[in-house]
Amino acid sequence: MQELPEDTDRTREASMGPDTTIADTRRRILIVDDHPLVRAGMAALIQAEPDLAVCGEAATASEALACFRECTPDAVVLDLSLADCSGLGLLKRLAKSAPRTPILVCSMHEESLFAQRALNAGASGYIHKQEATTHVIEAIRQVLSGRIYLSEQESDRALRRGASAPESGHPRASVQGLSDRELEVFNLIGQCQSASQIAEQLHLSVKTIETHRAKIKRKLGLATGSELTRYAVQWALEQR
Repeated sequence: MQELPEDTDRTREASMGPDTTIADTRRRILIVDDHPLVRAGMAALIQAEPDLAVCGEAATASEALACFRECTPDAVVLDLSLADCSGLGLLKRLAKSAPRTPILVCSMHEESLFAQRALNAGASGYIHKQEATTHVIEAIRQVLSGRIYLSEQESDRALRRGASAPESGHPRASVQGLSDRELEVFNLIGQCQSASQIAEQLHLSVKTIETHRAKIKRKLGLATGSELTRYAVQWALEQR
């Protein structure tokens, strides 16, 4: 009668053995996105791969930081639009705290404007959400291998930028001249958020937001706050 627990333990260990081995060999991916359906779809794609596994999901920056510390992922898939923090801000924090962990940005923002900013902030790649269904697994494996992932179009643009100076007077060139923080504020203005709402979301003072608004107007050659709002709303609509 005393041998039964030992046999049971051995049976349990034998049944757990293969699963534990498989889990240990799969590369762990943390998904950070504020849309539950997007996270679910991304997780399904990753879990279907024999060499990849989802180790955690987060909807906010605070959740992402806690999950990152707990599950120590091999890579992070990160959206730039989060409810409690700028995605670029979170990207910089993660890249600074764990520079060897590749971060793949997956966002609806225009790649030609945000991809280089993401790379400068510490990302290892950028993929537009419209391309994610067919290319995200390829992108994840590429950044895990230590390489940079960009779409063919963005790679070509990067080569052209390196070969020649940017054209002046083009609307996109003006927006590209904004700093990362100014672009965050500009994007939120385009979502019709007030200065106080932007200040709360970015954890800044209203006075600081007003200073950013003034700098943005000057850089974009806009005379009034109404012109800034119209231009920002039009730009935000183009990103969808």
